[in-house]
Amino acid sequence: MRDRTGSHDHALSHCARREKAGRLTFRIWIPLLCHMPDPYLLIAWHSRTGASEALAQAAARGAGSTGRLIRADQVRPDDLLQASAYLFACPENLATMSGLMKEMFDRCYYPVLGKIEGRAYATIIAAGSDGEGAQRQIDRIATGWRLRRVAEHVIVNLDAQTSAEILAPKSPSKESLDAAEQLGSALAEGINIGIY
Repeated sequence: MRDRTGSHDHALSHCARREKAGRLTFRIWIPLLCHMPDPYLLIAWHSRTGASEALAQAAARGAGSTGRLIRADQVRPDDLLQASAYLFACPENLATMSGLMKEMFDRCYYPVLGKIEGRAYATIIAAGSDGEGAQRQIDRIATGWRLRRVAEHVIVNLDAQTSAEILAPKSPSKESLDAAEQLGSALAEGINIGIY
């Protein structure tokens, strides 16, 4: 055990001196070994051409200090375990979620399975057409984790159909960014008032 000065040896020698002096009282310092993090919204995102990143950033602005924006390849199982709710934002590539987002789910799925049931989630998909393929994949994974969807999915259709359009950097419309920001704000509010 550490004393207030942070010296483990000092605390032990101090107790030993008291014992030798025959004193029956001991001062016990209780360190704060674990700090429970404040509830937060994990915004896990991946982007290839900038659209999903911009949407995730807008959601983070809406969530304010309650949001934590983490790129999918940096998300660890502990991030999922510590979060109160989730917002998954990614592009749809070839009618599926992006590979890096899928890898995040693959890497984190079993370490958190059985430990996050009932937590809230929502999604934002940036798509060249309908976005439903990526949406269905994420919903299946969320079902396996027993998460509960708390907001309608947001699918931003960027109408990119040619190779040049698909590969080009993209900027979502102000309306889409506003919708993402409102979603982040609503999820954060739910956490802050204890619904999630």
